[in-house]
Amino acid sequence: MFIAGALLNVILVILLAPLFEGIVRKLKAVIHSRKGPPITQPYIDILKLLGKEDLQMGGGALFRIAPMISLGAMLLAATLTPMWGKAPLGTSGDIIVWVYIMSLSAVAVMLGAFASGNPFCYTGASREMMMLLSAEPVAVVALLTAGVKAKSLLMGDVIGWQIAHGPSMSMAFAGIAFFLALQANIGKLPFDMVEADQEIADGPFMEFSGPRLALYKLSFYIRQLVFSFILVSIFVPWPGVSFAPLALVAGLLKVLVVFVVIGLIDSVNPRLRIDQSMTYMGRVLFVSLAALAFAVIGV
Repeated sequence: MFIAGALLNVILVILLAPLFEGIVRKLKAVIHSRKGPPITQPYIDILKLLGKEDLQMGGGALFRIAPMISLGAMLLAATLTPMWGKAPLGTSGDIIVWVYIMSLSAVAVMLGAFASGNPFCYTGASREMMMLLSAEPVAVVALLTAGVKAKSLLMGDVIGWQIAHGPSMSMAFAGIAFFLALQANIGKLPFDMVEADQEIADGPFMEFSGPRLALYKLSFYIRQLVFSFILVSIFVPWPGVSFAPLALVAGLLKVLVVFVVIGLIDSVNPRLRIDQSMTYMGRVLFVSLAALAFAVIGV
């Protein structure tokens, strides 16, 4: 049962992650008064890249396997993510494990960039490192707040506690903090300085092409979907639905709303400088720490 559920989550994120990315692109095009690409464009991009020649101008073994590590980590994180009411491998890993696996995907991006020998990749990897150190602590503290409230770090226990006890001040603050850091954790404007096409030409991905670039792109799409599912499952789990297919549909609808908001923010904001983004994250971290403090005192 656990293995079947894990495979279902993996299949879901592989099939649906590009679709949600396509919805965001289409929404941006509408806001900018453009026709834009079709919603299926991310699928087309990935399939086209998988069929292209895999060129490698430099780098070694680490350069070759980094995209596979990144995608593998995201697929593993998906098995720990509650998408239809519970996480298939939720008893095999908790919030801490989930955070470590998500970090591994970002670290793989940095290692692949550093192994490429390209200065633009170095710049992108350095920015990725700074964003990881500034944005991810916000998500970690917000999730720990949920763990303190539920007195457990298992995803299922946290969701069960939320459904049973309803909203609280500490969880509201934690959810707000997690949402405010979401845009940075998934690399969308105004926090897309890691790739910054106009500045550093895709940054850490500049030397990657063909199938390896396709793996990175799919990993990025899945990261967006997984973070969004964590947001709606942990912080907005209502109404609690025990029937798995119905729970999945409800979760997807809530995730769709999150992606629409992500697309709106991405469409109307200019890119921040890395120092501005880190200052912003410092303020959001204060909100998440306040949430943790409220949880500790039982509010």
